[in-house]
Amino acid sequence: MKQISIYSFLLLSLACLWGCKKDTYPGAELGPYISMFDVRHLYRGSEVTLNTDNMGGATKITGVVVSDHTGGNLPQGLLVLQDNRRLSQLRGISLPVGDLAKTFVPGDSIIVHVEGHVLKKVNGILEITGITANDIAKVSSGIKIPVNRVPINKILAAPDDYESTLSVIVKGGFDPLPAPKERLSGNKVLNDGFGNITLRTADTATFAGDLAPVSANFYGIMFNANGSDGKPVPEFRMRTHDDVQVLSSEIEIAPVVIAGFMSDLQGGDGNYEYVQLLATKDIDFSVTPFAVVVTNNANASKPGGFPAKGWATGTQRTFKFNLFSGKAAKGTYFYVGGANKKINGPNSTSIAQANWIRTFDYTKQDGDGFGAMTGGLFANSGNASGVAVFADSVVTVDSRPVDVIFVATGGSLFTAGPPAQGYRITNTDWYDVKNPLTLEDQPFYRAGSNTLSLVYNTADLGYYNLLGGEYSPTLGKWMKARTQGAPILSKSSALADIEGESATKLRQ
Repeated sequence: MKQISIYSFLLLSLACLWGCKKDTYPGAELGPYISMFDVRHLYRGSEVTLNTDNMGGATKITGVVVSDHTGGNLPQGLLVLQDNRRLSQLRGISLPVGDLAKTFVPGDSIIVHVEGHVLKKVNGILEITGITANDIAKVSSGIKIPVNRVPINKILAAPDDYESTLSVIVKGGFDPLPAPKERLSGNKVLNDGFGNITLRTADTATFAGDLAPVSANFYGIMFNANGSDGKPVPEFRMRTHDDVQVLSSEIEIAPVVIAGFMSDLQGGDGNYEYVQLLATKDIDFSVTPFAVVVTNNANASKPGGFPAKGWATGTQRTFKFNLFSGKAAKGTYFYVGGANKKINGPNSTSIAQANWIRTFDYTKQDGDGFGAMTGGLFANSGNASGVAVFADSVVTVDSRPVDVIFVATGGSLFTAGPPAQGYRITNTDWYDVKNPLTLEDQPFYRAGSNTLSLVYNTADLGYYNLLGGEYSPTLGKWMKARTQGAPILSKSSALADIEGESATKLRQ
C-alpha cells in the first residue's frame, strides 16, 4: 500500500506538470518601479517606447533631483535625477520638461510615470521625452546627496555610466594654466591627474565671471555631446557658484619627484638599494642642499612604537642621505643609495655612469645626521617602507617633504594622539595635507584620506618599483598620476630599463 501511494503521488505530480496552468508566484504583483540602471540598458542605439513588457511590469522611475537651474549653466529645460536602486550602481537620467525643471531643486525626491514615453538620445544625452507635470509626483525634499568622487579616467572609459549623475572631480586644475584674472567662462580643459575633460561654463552662467582657480574641487553633472566619430564626448558642467571649492590659488612646484627605487633586489640588499629621482628644475646641490630619507617599519626595527620624531626618528626606523654636491639638470634622473651602483645587486650591470648625487656603504656607515648602519634600508617583511625628499639637509619632526611615497601599510605608522605622531606627507598625486573633500588637516601618512600605498612585491626576485607618471612643473601638478610598475630586473638589465618610456617624465 505504501508503494501504491508513492506511485499515485508521482502520477498526480506529472499530470499537474503537463496540464496545470504555470504560475510561478501565485497572487504576486510586480513592483511599479524600474531602476535607472535598467532603463538606460533598454536603449540600444534607437529610440524605445517604454511599456510594461520591456520594463518588466514597471511603469515608473523614482530618484533624487540633482539639477539646479539657478546658475544658468545646465542644458535648458532638463530635469536631472539619479538613483542607485540596482546593484548599488549609481545612474542618472534627464527629462526634458521645459520651465518645469526650474521648480525642482537638488534633494527633491520624485516619482515619474514613464510608461508610454520615449527613451532616446537628444544631442548626445539619453532622455525620456514626453514627460509632463501630471507625470511627476514630489515625495519629499532635502534629501542628502552622497558625494560621488569620480576620477576623470573612469568617466572617459564609460561616459554613459556617469551621464546625468552628480559627481565631484577632486584636485582639478586647468591645462593650460589660467592667466591672471582669467574667468571661468567658456570651455576649459580640466585635469585631475587621471585624465582631461571639458569643463563647460556658459557665458550667461551666473558664475561665468568668477576667477579660474589653480586647484579646486569641481562639483557638477556630466553630460555627453555628439562626437564627430559618433562616439559620446563627455563634458562636465557645474550648476552654481558653490560647485567650485577652491583648494589653492598659488602654484606649488616640487623641485624633485620620486621616479622609482630598488628596495629588494635579487640577493643580499646591503649597499645595493637605491632611489631614482627626477629634477623638475636645474639644481646645484652645493648651493641648495637636499635630503633623501628612507623609513623602515619592520617589526624588528628600533625604536618601536609610533615614530615620535617622524622622519627624523633615526636608529633603524629612518635613514638620511644629505645631498650637498653635484648637479641635476631639469628633466633628468639622478640617484641616491649604496656605493656599489649596481642595477640589481651582486654581479649585475654597473650603472655607475648614471648621475649619482650621494652614495656610501650604509652597511658600514651611519646616515647623515640620523639612521644607524644597516643591511637594508627598506622593509622586506610586508610592513611599510617609505621615501621622502626634503628641500633642506636639516630634517626635524616638523619638516615637510617636497615629495613622498610609501610601500604597504603595516607597522606603527600614525597615531592621532595627542600628541599626533607619524610621517609627514605633502601635496602629491597620492597624498594631501588637507582632506580634499572635508578640508580637515591630515598632515601624516595613514591620517584621513592618506591611505594609498604601493604594493609590496615578493622578496629577493629583483622587482623594481617603476613609478610611471607625468609631472608638469609649469602647472605644479601631476598631469598623469604615478602608477606602480613592477618589472623584474635580471642581472644583465641596463639603465635604459628603468629610464625608458614607462618611467616618470616631465610635461613641458
